Amino acid sequence: MMVAFFAMSVSLLIFLGLFGLIEKKIRPQSQIHQRILSIQDHANMQPSASQKAVAKRKTLKDIPFAKRVVQPLRQSIAKSMTKLAPKEWYAVIAARISMAGKAKEWTVNEFVFSCLLGAGAMFGLIFMMTWNGHYALVQKVMFLILGSLLGGAMPVVFLNIMIQKRQAAIQHQLPEVLDLLCVSVQAGLSFDASMRKITDRMKGPFVEECQRMQEDIRMGMVRRTAMHNVASRCKVQDVSLFMTSLIQAERLGTSMGKTLKNQADNIRERRRQYVKAEAMKAPVKIIFPLVMFIFPALFVVALVPSLLSLMKNL
Repeated sequence: MMVAFFAMSVSLLIFLGLFGLIEKKIRPQSQIHQRILSIQDHANMQPSASQKAVAKRKTLKDIPFAKRVVQPLRQSIAKSMTKLAPKEWYAVIAARISMAGKAKEWTVNEFVFSCLLGAGAMFGLIFMMTWNGHYALVQKVMFLILGSLLGGAMPVVFLNIMIQKRQAAIQHQLPEVLDLLCVSVQAGLSFDASMRKITDRMKGPFVEECQRMQEDIRMGMVRRTAMHNVASRCKVQDVSLFMTSLIQAERLGTSMGKTLKNQADNIRERRRQYVKAEAMKAPVKIIFPLVMFIFPALFVVALVPSLLSLMKNL
């Protein structure tokens, strides 16, 4: 019995010694070998430089020519031209684009490039039309200069038209927005909650400006500064008066409901007077169509039969 116990203890000690030797010497080497193999497999799975070049070529082929060549060239030319222009011009163009409501769609560089493109296109067109004609050299040069100026000014003209249309739409939408704001505030909602309700349920240029004002306030801008920015982006007298009254009401702590009601009444009355003024201009504006188109037709209808009969009698 003692011999068997002694043999089992000796075999256990031998087993423990071999196990410790394996854990200390052999197993770390096998783990290192496995890590090396995994690194090699990962390196084999990654594409080589040639494979990356092929993939890059494939992706470049998939990109349209306009995005690969035309758009970077346009941006570089416009950027180089804006560097030569004064900074005041850059700020003025950015303000005009913002007034047109295209701040998220257009950039100053793109607008400058469109002006340069229009000038170049008109220069080439007039050059082809007049250079082989029977004109003096001074006349040809003047035609080219005037055509280039006209082509470069066309984007500015379109931008001004867009600004005027947007300002008219803002002035038309402002009384409705003010009425809804007044009703919402008098019903118990706060000014911010009322503005949020209106921006969620309505669309239009003035609603977009109000939504941008809310985004600026949520980003940490002071409310007065955000309201001033709305007035500067719209450049409409009624909007400037409305924002100024809101800033004064917030600064003095007066009732927002009464301020909105007074502003809604005033702007509605101003809108009514504007419509009356436009209606009073209608008789003056209709004189030119009458003289140019209607009166000649009436004269033909009234006088031609009598003239024909008179000619027959003679």
